[in-house]
Amino acid sequence: MIGTSGRAVLVTGASRGIGRAIAKAFAANGDRVAVNYRTNDKLAEALIDELPGEGHLAVQADIADPDAVHRMVETVADAFGRIDVLVNNAGVFIDHPILSSSYQDWQSAWRAELDVNLVGAANVTWCAVRHMGAGGRVVNMSSRGAYRGELDCSGDAASKAGLTAFGQTIALELAPRGIAVASVAPGWVETEMTTDYVTGPGAEAIMAQSPFGRVAQPDEVAGAVLYLASPGAEWASGAVLHLNGASYLRC
Repeated sequence: MIGTSGRAVLVTGASRGIGRAIAKAFAANGDRVAVNYRTNDKLAEALIDELPGEGHLAVQADIADPDAVHRMVETVADAFGRIDVLVNNAGVFIDHPILSSSYQDWQSAWRAELDVNLVGAANVTWCAVRHMGAGGRVVNMSSRGAYRGELDCSGDAASKAGLTAFGQTIALELAPRGIAVASVAPGWVETEMTTDYVTGPGAEAIMAQSPFGRVAQPDEVAGAVLYLASPGAEWASGAVLHLNGASYLRC
């Protein structure tokens, strides 16, 4: 059974934003962290240098590439000896309004979002659970949009809804092996990816969606992920933790 620290953790899309905060939270917990990145090796290596503890690893892979995913997971498993926690955080978010996007742009956006947000995460999970024992954890990064929709980004909402359904299905399949699977569904979070939205002309309307009058910070999401990956969260398997500042309430 895995303890509360010293685990081997793989976080996809971890070189910036929410993934970066998640990597830092696990490292502060005493875990060894594999930081996946797609292209920015300098940013990933800089994060490795910042993480407390030793034995962390930067691993390159485009999550949309199945072969690259397999190589990445094997590299992490070889370096750590196992994988105790997988956080499927890597994602792409592309505006594609149905009435104003060209057919070519529409197809491109949908393909990119499904390839990374859903199929890519499924592929990483398939590879990772082969190195995961009892007490293992998979945490998927879904979104508020999977439940209430988000204007101009139907592909993102659909891919995240699919990711949630995938997570709940494998929660059933992996429970007999002692592996728990859960999802986090944030609303707006202030990151590099959302800067233009949360600081631009529509920022006031976005802030007003929550009665707190703000958007989330990456550390708030990281704290939720750390809990769902903890030994005490096994009974949360199959659950979705909604982190949207009361901007969308579900019964």
